[in-house]
Amino acid sequence: MAVKSHPYSTFLRAPGQVLPDLEDGDVLLERRDEADIVIVRQERYLAAQFGMVTVTRLLRNFLKDDPEHTADLVAEQMPWLEWLPAHERLDCVNELLTNLAAGADTGTFEPFARSVNEWRHTAEVWADPQLAERLRSRFKGDGPVLERPLV
Repeated sequence: MAVKSHPYSTFLRAPGQVLPDLEDGDVLLERRDEADIVIVRQERYLAAQFGMVTVTRLLRNFLKDDPEHTADLVAEQMPWLEWLPAHERLDCVNELLTNLAAGADTGTFEPFARSVNEWRHTAEVWADPQLAERLRSRFKGDGPVLERPLV
């Protein structure tokens, strides 16, 4: 499926020039000072949402039945999972799939994207043994005493 791009201003002036492109795929409306907008026909949107819900539920069921194998499958798509210790790896996959399932049901994927970003950074810390050790050790706490901020 091709995505056709049009300036947002073209859509505002002459939507009849843009909307026929929805027959062949989605339409990207490019805006100068704002985030771009994607227009999708409802049947394609609902099909994609149904596919996401179905695949996510399958992965969640695999996770219950065979957590190690499921973690390996997810790690094929997110190779940085290999840097996590085994116990954190399963926690990560569980959290990611939980957030993905919630996103698939609601259409809100920002929590999933945040979790991916946070876990990726955690894996990057584990990839540097010296940094991981420094962060696991106790901090001296010898910084200056700060006054309580006034409200």
